[in-house]
Amino acid sequence: MVRILFISVLLSAQAASTQIALPPGRLPGLPQLQVPPILNQPLPAGADALDPPDLRNLRHVRIRDLIRTHRTVIEADPNGAPIIRSEILVFSPADGVLERARAAGFSVARERNLEGLDARIVVLRGPDGSSTTHGLKQLQILDPQGVYDFNHIYTDSGSLSTRTSSTEREIRTAAAEMRDATLKLGLIDGGVNVSHAVFQGVSIHQHGCAGEPVPSAHGTAVASLMVGSSDSFHGAAPLGELYAADVYCGVPTGGAVDAVADALSWMAREHVPVVNVSLVGPPNATLENVVRLLIERGHIIVAAVGNDGPAAPPLYPASYEDVVGVTAVDRRDRVLLEAARGSQVDFAAPGADMSAASGTQDFVIVRGTSFAAPIVAGILALQLRTPDKIAAHQAIADLARQATDLGVPGPDPVYGNGLVGEALRPPAALGSARANVRQD
Repeated sequence: MVRILFISVLLSAQAASTQIALPPGRLPGLPQLQVPPILNQPLPAGADALDPPDLRNLRHVRIRDLIRTHRTVIEADPNGAPIIRSEILVFSPADGVLERARAAGFSVARERNLEGLDARIVVLRGPDGSSTTHGLKQLQILDPQGVYDFNHIYTDSGSLSTRTSSTEREIRTAAAEMRDATLKLGLIDGGVNVSHAVFQGVSIHQHGCAGEPVPSAHGTAVASLMVGSSDSFHGAAPLGELYAADVYCGVPTGGAVDAVADALSWMAREHVPVVNVSLVGPPNATLENVVRLLIERGHIIVAAVGNDGPAAPPLYPASYEDVVGVTAVDRRDRVLLEAARGSQVDFAAPGADMSAASGTQDFVIVRGTSFAAPIVAGILALQLRTPDKIAAHQAIADLARQATDLGVPGPDPVYGNGLVGEALRPPAALGSARANVRQD
């Protein structure tokens, strides 16, 4: 009963919409809690008292609430992960496949040509009255060699506090001529509040949402940790040129696989060498193929390993082969209790007790693997200025040699190759400061 009450308190806290890891097992029979319509909450002081099962159960409750709130467009797959109802993804279908699918009662909802990756995704809708799971099995039988999967919904992996104040602090960006035009970074997340003071002088190209990205607190925070710059704050690659893809667009079905794939395709077309993905979810055949194509072309994909705790199964895309998986540490260089463990962990970076830009002109305290990944992405972008497979492997190997070994000697499932970017941790004191946008 004490544990249930503690979970209820956590879930009632007010926070920005943030990332959850998607559990691969069936949803357990949890108490019927009244959950606010948000996906994640910050872990409060004393979070170290939470047991790993508590972390997983919190995620389960939030996922269940997402599905219950939007049941007309979202449902659960057989493992409990949220998917878009009635949609099935086909990766680069062979000739004749769509005709056979139509003959079986399927219809084409939309197509995405992944320019730059020489691939395409077709989104099919199943026959009326047929379940999404049944439709997937039917297509796999119809075309055993094809690549079919649900249109899973991926979510971000970190939390933002609401602690801000009206304390005035003048933020002045560095001179625009300091920006290195050859330094390009990619971000796949929510929209970015480009009017925040730390982005003055930063070139930000936004993609998605029919040309009208929706600024989000999470996307803005992650972007600031990549390219933000001011007198008192800077990201890992300050004033770098940012290519930011909004895959959420403020809609319940935001974060779907086909939107993430489209964003990765855009990164390929724009020749963005390093892409940060602070999203997590279950394995998905379409996403895996798109990630593979991008990496084969010499891009580096950096991804948060997620916050489901040390006993949780691997989350994706961080767990795909050759993706750089990042965990988070606090100011004492201790891995966060909620951070995932496993062979998918390549590096550790600061991910707690630090500030990031908020969706307004404030700064917030952030916590989670979402906020460690952009630091690693920024460091790697300084080394890889154009997509190149050999150079990408070299940049990752060089970073591993520079990492500070933590935990047991050598690479391990908690810290990976070790800690990088410790000197880039933005001061937590900014979390109680407000930025002013210069009008000149």
